Amino acid sequence: MPNSENHATFGCGYAAEEPTKILTMLNHQQFRIAVGLLCLLLTRSFCAAEDVDQLPKGAFTFAVLPDTQAYVSEKTEATFSAEVDWILEHQKSQNIQFVSHVGDIVGDYNSEAQWVIARRHMIKLKGRVPFAFSVGNHDMLSSGDSALFQKTFPAEEFAAFDWYAGQIKNNANSYQLFSVDQYKFVWLHLECNAPDNVLEWANGVLTKHADRRALVTTHMFLGPRDHPMKPSDYYDAPKGVMRWHKTHGNKGNSPEQLWAKCFSHHVNLFLICCGDQSRTQTLVHSAKGKHGNVVHACLSDYRGGNFRLYRFLPAQNKIRVITFSASQKSVCRSTKIAPNAESHQFELPYDLSN
Repeated sequence: MPNSENHATFGCGYAAEEPTKILTMLNHQQFRIAVGLLCLLLTRSFCAAEDVDQLPKGAFTFAVLPDTQAYVSEKTEATFSAEVDWILEHQKSQNIQFVSHVGDIVGDYNSEAQWVIARRHMIKLKGRVPFAFSVGNHDMLSSGDSALFQKTFPAEEFAAFDWYAGQIKNNANSYQLFSVDQYKFVWLHLECNAPDNVLEWANGVLTKHADRRALVTTHMFLGPRDHPMKPSDYYDAPKGVMRWHKTHGNKGNSPEQLWAKCFSHHVNLFLICCGDQSRTQTLVHSAKGKHGNVVHACLSDYRGGNFRLYRFLPAQNKIRVITFSASQKSVCRSTKIAPNAESHQFELPYDLSN
């Protein structure tokens, strides 16, 4: 083995300066071939695929699709397809029990072509695994009109499934009831900046099903706390539960209001999933509700093809969160916006024994 003291290595035992020494001894044709081989070596060393590891015994998984608005053109829909296809191909091996979409399904509300692409891929889940949506701000008009979403994914599409338990506004807000082994869940999907009449309905749903473990997906929850005044604020301003809103005019509730008026009141709620903020990409915030229960909120809005797997580990009383790119077939360890691996691969404490 070469002495690697004071030298960076390429991951295969070669000191960083050695390839350069070798190249200087080659003629022009040999040099070109060697450069090509060296580039291949470097690519394999730094970009090797890292698949999702094997599911432990007794574990199960929920998949969460971040904003897909960047994947609804003919040039980009392969990424959308890759995510859904991976979920279906690994449904059994990863014990995937539910798929939730955080919203901004499309990038342009008025583009019927984008809705066609979104339906083409999401509908592959129908009859295979339960799935539901939060309607994002790009999926509606600023007034809150989500007629094209309702046309594309109407309530009647899901009415025959026993896990589809109720809705208002023709599926713009919905909830699902299902069980995994001995664990009973209610999953509530709320439109972006849900107004008070929707929250009244949501409170009723969570109260009625207080005997079930509750999750909420709503498009806008974590990000810059205050409305950004300049572009850099989306990256650099203090972040947490947001105090501003985008839709429904004066009737729209900010994430902070959603927490105060609804989410904090329910002892069975333990997880909130959201998207909306691609200039944050990933963020985790944990807070106690009025009954002392810890509620974890997780933002994921990757435009590079990453989606989330929430792996429940009952034997360890925790949830392992895995961020994965199906198109690149690799676990996400770093991005330019969030360079630390623990931003993308992390664990949440959650007592499954109670």
